Parts: sequence; structure tokens; C-alpha cells
Amino acid sequence: MTTPTPEPPQPDADSAAFWTGLRAERIVLQRCGGCRRLRFPPVGRCPYCRSTAAVHETVAGTGAVYSWTVVHRAFDPAFVADLPYVVATVDLDDGPRLALRLEGQAPAFGAAVMPRFVHHAEWTELRMVTDA
Repeated sequence: MTTPTPEPPQPDADSAAFWTGLRAERIVLQRCGGCRRLRFPPVGRCPYCRSTAAVHETVAGTGAVYSWTVVHRAFDPAFVADLPYVVATVDLDDGPRLALRLEGQAPAFGAAVMPRFVHHAEWTELRMVTDA
């Protein structure tokens, strides 16, 4: 029996730079050409000022845990072997908040995190690990 693997993402024009960056172990976010705010997820129009202008910028990816939950039930067979696992919302030091997988045990609120890139056959996943 083979272990199922997660379906790869389907990048669009707005998210392609993000996924390509992850493959190169870089976190590439959009910076609005109007109000200059970094944003995530990547979208075609700034949710703050509605500008369609944007540039791509590499960020460090360090941050702090805002909130988290421990997943005990897999909603897809590809994740059964990983149970239990932690999903967290992380406030990046550069600004945006991301929801992603956190490696290790349940963290403390505000715990410092840093990026970890998990390479799958067709795509790269961004996870975070506690800095401790």
C-alpha cells in the first residue's frame, strides 16, 4: 500500500511567484504599488487600497505564533500518518499573517518561529518551526 500525498497547488497568475519562490526556499510576497503594504494571500487587487499595482518581495519569514490548534482527525487520507499535527496562524515580522502547518508540539502564544521548506515531488510546502 502506498501513502497518499497531498495534491499539489494550482498556481494562478497572482500566486505563481509565491509557489516558485518556495521551490527556491524563499518566501515571496506581494507588496502593493499603491499603499506599499505587504499582503498575503497573493491577489490581483490590494485589499487595503484596491490598487492593482504590485511588486514581489522576498521576506525573511520569521515571526510569532498568533494562534494555533492541534488537528486530531485527518480530512484527507494524505494526512493520516501525520496525526496529530499543529496548524497555526503566524504574524510575520514583515507584516502579513499566514495560516500554515507548525512542526512540533503545541507552542506557546507568541512563540518565535522560523520557516522550514518541505519539498514534495511537484511542489514545496511552507511550514514553520519554533525558534527554541
